[in-house]
Amino acid sequence: MERFFLYDDVEDTKTRFVSFTGESQRYDLAILQSGRFFGKVLVLDMQLGRFAILGSDDLEEPGYLEQVYNRPEDEAQELREYLHELIG
Repeated sequence: MERFFLYDDVEDTKTRFVSFTGESQRYDLAILQSGRFFGKVLVLDMQLGRFAILGSDDLEEPGYLEQVYNRPEDEAQELREYLHELIG
């Protein structure tokens, strides 16, 4: 079988693992920083198996975290507050 690769790169990344509790929920995150994301970070929710490439502009988008991470508004707000501290 012939393959046509668009890219096949190996890159060093900075990965941070964070676990914290909010009012009613525990959050287990893996946060990857890479030059590939143009200043944004890849945030993996390890409990739900969901991920997104996020920048500060994405955090301001109404309903975005709720949809991407399939979390109710109050949990998404806790996540948003932490990510604002991290991303800026």
